Amino acid sequence: MKELLYSKIEGEGGIPIIVLHGYFGMSDNWNSFGKSIAALGYEAHLLDLRNHGRSFHSDDWSYDFMVQDVVQYMDHYNMCDAIVLGHSMGGKVAMKLATQYPSKVDRLIIADISPRAYKPHHQDIIGALNAIDFSTKPSRKEIDEILSQSIPDFGTRQFLSKSLYWKEPDQLAFRFNLSVFNKNEEVVGVGLNEEALYEKPTLFIKGGNSNYIQEKDELIIKKHFPLSIIDIIPNAGHWLHAENPQLFLDLVVQFLKK
Repeated sequence: MKELLYSKIEGEGGIPIIVLHGYFGMSDNWNSFGKSIAALGYEAHLLDLRNHGRSFHSDDWSYDFMVQDVVQYMDHYNMCDAIVLGHSMGGKVAMKLATQYPSKVDRLIIADISPRAYKPHHQDIIGALNAIDFSTKPSRKEIDEILSQSIPDFGTRQFLSKSLYWKEPDQLAFRFNLSVFNKNEEVVGVGLNEEALYEKPTLFIKGGNSNYIQEKDELIIKKHFPLSIIDIIPNAGHWLHAENPQLFLDLVVQFLKK
């Protein structure tokens, strides 16, 4: 049996809600949401997807593999009829999981991503990450200075820096598997299969300032998820759950109570 995904679990005994982070992310990005939703009686499972966070690294990297990892996790915890929430890349995993295993997913929540295919658009981030030579044992400050040359946005650098950890007492490293990302950059943008269908309640939440979900996506969303609704968080970008955590939580809870 292959290794189980790492998770943080908040709450106990309530309806399970599985939370799947985005590209370069980890379960830590969802700590506040996990605590908030658990306080409302849910059992939140914040997962690290393969090649991210504290989960295992593997050269096998695609949405098919990521979905099977989540299925194995759910089976391990005897979980069926879970609520599944995914952001960005995690949203792609969640959509594929729900359309392939609808009996396992009672409701679906997708944060700022569409079922369509996306062209590779993380080249600046990948390039900046590859510019760091960890053998010189740079400090966090020096790493931020290197990243800032290609990534002027402080919020994005802060997000990436959350994956830094002390590999050795004097040696930092990233938790995510950059070498696999370098080799398989197109994986993240893969779209949902043409015939994929999930006919249970689904909520898409879009950041008002983000272009990940566009007007043209509404038709494809309805095609794959006929019982879907789309809500918008005004003045929020792609990391909408971090930019307006209260409104994000309110929209999720409102959807779950319907």
